Amino acid sequence: MGTVHERDGLALWDVARLSRPSRVAGVTMAGFRAHETSPVALRLIPHPAVTLALVFGAGSVTVDDATGRRQRESLVAGLGFGAVRVRRAENFECVQVRLSPVVARAVLGVCPADLDGAVVALDDLWGREASRIAERLADVSSWEERLALTDTLLTRRREAGAPVDPEVAWAWRRIVVSRGLVRVDRLAAELGWSRKRLWSRFQSQIGLPPKRAAKLVRFDHAAHRLVAGQDAAGVAADVGYTDQSHLHRDVVAFTGSTPATVANEPFLAIDDVAWPAHGHRVRRGTAEPEGPLRLRR
Repeated sequence: MGTVHERDGLALWDVARLSRPSRVAGVTMAGFRAHETSPVALRLIPHPAVTLALVFGAGSVTVDDATGRRQRESLVAGLGFGAVRVRRAENFECVQVRLSPVVARAVLGVCPADLDGAVVALDDLWGREASRIAERLADVSSWEERLALTDTLLTRRREAGAPVDPEVAWAWRRIVVSRGLVRVDRLAAELGWSRKRLWSRFQSQIGLPPKRAAKLVRFDHAAHRLVAGQDAAGVAADVGYTDQSHLHRDVVAFTGSTPATVANEPFLAIDDVAWPAHGHRVRRGTAEPEGPLRLRR
């Protein structure tokens, strides 16, 4: 599936995904190919996952994170990474991976808490292995092979890595299933832990304290409803905010933008193409692009 985003000019994004789930539970991935006649800026919206972007080929991409740091080529964005912009994306290709924080530590080799919500060059985490992976992705000719190669890499790293505590994994799943509405004191009580113990273990292994993680999960559901065209008042009521002002504060805190601005962000609409858990259907049995989908601001 492909997408076209129009701003100052047209930028074509081909999006490909595997027809089967990853062998690593908590991992989803998609391939992106950008065909631009001119550089284009794009805002990335925080998602309740650690994001790994494996960039390869002759193109280039430049990303600015919320702290003003600039990264090029392959990178990792921590959980709830804040306002991040793709400043330039010229004819680049990448495999983008969303890692549940439950498996992120094992796959990346560092705790999500060490990322501190920032965007980090993959070279800084994996050294020479990062460039070797980029070279291998560039050498194969199809998205099916690239995504399968990435899945094999993630499986190997997951098997060699250290898992999070089962209690922490259970707490994260409860937050996700509840769409961020479960109370932290209830989680602690069901685990038989104190709030302090849950906060400490969760923060160190997931990368955010449980209350902030719940806010991120709730924000994610709200953001996708805004993009789907639901009005802010309706979103606030349906997703569990006390009122529209509460929704506004959370959206600004996570993105630096208002709900109206976030509702028009084209990259959120790409989610339904690349990660159709949000409702978009893809053709089974292929990882190749199916054709363009036009999105206009």
